[in-house]
Formats: sequence, structure tokens, C-alpha cells
Amino acid sequence: MKVLIIGSGGREHALAWKIGRSPRVDKVFCAPGNGGTASIAENVSLAVDNLPGLTQFALDRSIDLTVVGPELPLVLGIVDRFQSQGLSIIGPAAAAARLEGSKIFAKNFMKRHQVPTAACVACDSLEDAMGSIRRAELGFPLVIKADGLAAGKGVVIAEDRQQAESTVERIMRQRVFGEAGERVLLEECLKGREASFLVFCDGEHFLPMVPSQDHKRAFDRDRGPNTGGMGAYSADGILSPEEQREVVEAIVGPTIRGMAAEGSPFRGVLYVGLMLTPGGIKVLEYNVRLGDPEAQPVLFRLENDLVEVLQAIHGQTLDSVRLRWDSACSVCVVMASGGYPGKYPTGKPIRGVGEAEAAGHVKVFHAGTRLQDGQLVTAGGRVLGVTAKDRDLPSAIARVYRALERVRFEPMHFRTDIGSQGLN
Repeated sequence: MKVLIIGSGGREHALAWKIGRSPRVDKVFCAPGNGGTASIAENVSLAVDNLPGLTQFALDRSIDLTVVGPELPLVLGIVDRFQSQGLSIIGPAAAAARLEGSKIFAKNFMKRHQVPTAACVACDSLEDAMGSIRRAELGFPLVIKADGLAAGKGVVIAEDRQQAESTVERIMRQRVFGEAGERVLLEECLKGREASFLVFCDGEHFLPMVPSQDHKRAFDRDRGPNTGGMGAYSADGILSPEEQREVVEAIVGPTIRGMAAEGSPFRGVLYVGLMLTPGGIKVLEYNVRLGDPEAQPVLFRLENDLVEVLQAIHGQTLDSVRLRWDSACSVCVVMASGGYPGKYPTGKPIRGVGEAEAAGHVKVFHAGTRLQDGQLVTAGGRVLGVTAKDRDLPSAIARVYRALERVRFEPMHFRTDIGSQGLN
């Protein structure tokens, strides 16, 4: 079969790597792909938001299955468009993708279905937001979220009133996140331990993946601005069996049943960002696709043929699948261009990827890379996701950082504490 993967990040390289290992697959295409996918798939020069072009490509090449990596084409309705042409595609329809496409929609959905989450105020105007901040309705620190898609960077934790007001000004008046900032969500700042919980869904049935934890802040000890993700790890101990049951029964189950009851059955991968608070587990956010970088360590542990799982989602027979996972722990450290998430240079030579992978139990997933005259160079903020696994978390952390030392490009930045929270 022929498979098309839409996207260009580390998540899409991980998908291409895992899907390409399936004996069911003859050919993999990536649109637009990156320097890493070019070695295992055929890259196609089509942007992720070029829905007409992607649809026509799938028709012309008789693509058997399309897998959508990023959120933007899902929110834009690529699944609806493909299905109208009789094309098989994995991901939620536009109506279900609103769980990520609008923070305010997601919050209202959670209220309707009694899904535990933080208290919040939705603001349709700058005046509404400023008034709520002045009244300190939710206290400080205060979480401020652009309502729409902002590439993982639309969340700011304001420590006081002055920072909150300047943040809302930047989002709603200066539109630093574009149309995503037309409305904002003000949210109480939950305290506790974060975790990422991903599930495969076919609209009715769902299968949880192994738990993982993302590291959003740019610098060690969770300091600095939010990013698209500076690393992630996956270990069974992130959530106890009791906590996993609570997530399934109080959050995932009501979410899947609620979407179906509202006429928007969720099919694809549902990502639930969690905060384990003293008052119970609460939802921070929904994503409607695999996380990036969570996909890298999670897929590195998956022992199933991923295509078998995806076909069960498409056929709505996920209840017939039993997931198998490597008992090892896995860690992904993002190597970013210096300056990220602000301005950064591109076109810088990358060396040492092969040497890093030669260490064994290591895979370097490409994100912001491209081939230029046969040389691998940087082409984005998050450049590589060095991923390793080992028998326990300390060993996996040590292995990934040993491998990372062999990779070089300038200027380069990475966190040195990915996975350290799990050691506690």
C-alpha cells in the first residue's frame, strides 16, 4: 500500500520511520517532509495547508492511506475534504478538531460533560480581558491563552497584573499570534505535576498509549518562554495504574462519548494534557493529534505494526487490537537553533547524526532540517529530536545525552534536564 504523511516535523519523521517498517507498506510520501524523511520516503513539495493540492496528489497517486501530523490541516477540514473524495485518512473531522482549534470551545465542551479542568473566563474583547484582570477574578499567577492555533506558543503564565495586561495587549491588540488572538481564555494557574495522555480513537473505542511528559519551557528547570516542546520522555511510572484508570474513567471516556453524543465522533489520536493537582487530575488542554515531541519517545516504544492500528481506526474496529509496548523507558531531547523560540539562523551544517545513532537504541528524528547540495543543514527552530531508550529512566537519560554529544551545528541550544522530573 501507499501511505501519505502530512507534515514536516519530528513527529512526521517518527511516523514515516514507524510506518515505513510495516510489511504492509510499499511506498511512503511526506508532504512536505524534511531532511530526515527524505532518506526513508519521497518528499512532496506541498504545504500542510494546501488542501486542494494534497487532495489532488492523493487522488493522482492512488494513495491508500493518509496520516495527518499537525493540527492546522485538521482544523481546516482536510479530513472532510479527503472523505468527500473517497480517500482514506486518519484524523478527526473539522467539527471534532475544534477541541484543539478553539480553547474556548474545548472549555465549554468540558463544562457540558463534567470533565475536570481549571476555572476560566472567556474574553471576546480586549476590554473584557482587561476588566477581568483588574478584578483579579482568577488570581495570580494567571494563565492566558490565545483562543486559536498558535503553533504551541499561544500560552503565557502571567505572574502579576502588569504582565497579564501587557500579554493581553500583545495578543489581542498587536496580534502577535494573528487571528488566534481574536479571543482569549483567562485560566486559573493549576499547580502540580504535568503528564501527557494519548489515545487512539475510532469514534467509539479507544486504546491508551503509554504515558509521557513534555517539557515546554525553553530553559532548564522550566524557565523561559513556552516553545513547541524542548523534549519529552515516556515511562510507565509517570502515572500510576490508579491514576491511569482515573484519567480513562473521568476524562477520556466522557470526552469520547461526549463528542459522539454531539454528533462529532472523534477518530484519530486524542492528546490530553493533564495536571495532577492535590484536588485531583484536571485537563490543561486537548490536542487532536500526536504531540511533538511526545510522539518520538512513545512511538519508539510501540511494538505493534502502526499501520495495523491506523487501519483499525479507519475501519472502526479498534476494539480488536491489543497494543504492545517495550517495557524500556525512552527520552527525546530537542536540539534547537540558538535563539529559538525567538529569531534564529538557518542553513547551518549539521554533523554527527550517524555517529549518534551508531551508539545503539538511539534514533535521531529530524524536524527543522533540509538537504542542501547533499549537505544536511538547519531549516527551523527545533532542528533534531535525539531519542533513546534503555531499561530504566536514569539509563535512558544517560544514553540520550551521550548520543547528543556527537551531534553538532552552530548556534545550538538544548535543555540538559529532560526527564529529570521522573527521577524524583
